[in-house]
Amino acid sequence: MKLDILAIAAHPDDVELGCAGTLMAEKKAGKMIGILDLTRGELGTRGTPEKRLQEASNALDVMGLDVRENADLADGFFENVKRDQLRVIHFIRKYRPEIILTNAPEDRHPDHGRAALLVRDAAWLSGLLKIETYNLGELQQPWRPAYVFHFVQDRYLKPDFVYDITDTIEQKIKSIRAFSSQFDTQNDDEPQTYISTPAFLESVIERAKLFGKVIGVPYAEGFITDKTLGIKSFDAVVKFPT
Repeated sequence: MKLDILAIAAHPDDVELGCAGTLMAEKKAGKMIGILDLTRGELGTRGTPEKRLQEASNALDVMGLDVRENADLADGFFENVKRDQLRVIHFIRKYRPEIILTNAPEDRHPDHGRAALLVRDAAWLSGLLKIETYNLGELQQPWRPAYVFHFVQDRYLKPDFVYDITDTIEQKIKSIRAFSSQFDTQNDDEPQTYISTPAFLESVIERAKLFGKVIGVPYAEGFITDKTLGIKSFDAVVKFPT
């Protein structure tokens, strides 16, 4: 299966929080879309790896995307080193995406920044012929995506561009709430965390409103790029309402 877009992120739920609206909008446009969770989020205070795996599957159903896999790297302890780079390269070559969306280059959770560097470097190395990886015993061919974009997460970072998600904001919130052990939880016996209160989910919505405001739409998601973007027509630029 060749994908147009592959979202790769440190933890199950990172993609939903950071770029689910964009992925669903692209899916509606006919693109093939997948998700790769680097870890199972096994160090999370709430829930279990098994429950989060089921929640990730439920969120995929909500978003209506094409595939979701888990790289089984160590939550909190994966590194931007050869072992983990090769694991990510395996999936990039397996799905051959044109675009990769990944974690913010820096954020409150240290895994996010490390994942951003790991994915960025793996995407580049994936294009090198002399790096050998295998899928089901067969040598994989080199593949380098055209772009790696970083979605803005908890910490505010000025985006290089924003994507209008007005038509998919409701489904984005549903996909986040599919992680019922993590978000907007009440009246259970597990400890409350930074992300488990209703106020956190409200802040995600407010961030989408903030990014939407800068381009004159109700809701948007923000992205950072190290690579200069080019356009063939000014018709690609979102026009403010008059």
